[in-house]
Amino acid sequence: QVQLVESGGGSVQAGGFLRLSCVASGRSFDGLGWYRQAPGKQRELVADISREGRTRYLDSVQGRFAISRDNARKSVYLQMNSLKPEDTAVYLCNAYVADMGSRYDWWGQGTQVTVSS
Repeated sequence: QVQLVESGGGSVQAGGFLRLSCVASGRSFDGLGWYRQAPGKQRELVADISREGRTRYLDSVQGRFAISRDNARKSVYLQMNSLKPEDTAVYLCNAYVADMGSRYDWWGQGTQVTVSS
């Protein structure tokens, strides 16, 4: 059974930092990543990382956030530095498998990140 369990959210002041962790168990995954959803806004990809270590970032977090994964620990991490109030959202861990042109996604329950000015 696939389970994605996040930890590390919280409340910080602008300029602060947080580190999110997610353990993705139950099978192996091609990609691991983090999405976020703020109230009234669409869910957006923050960063993801392939099994081979290729990364993608949302433009607005490039240079401030860093994603990494530990395949042995089945974990993905998001180091978030220089946080801004606009980073406030629920952050969701994502894991996916790509197979024959289709993509299968699994989601964590989400962890709240609140950045105050």
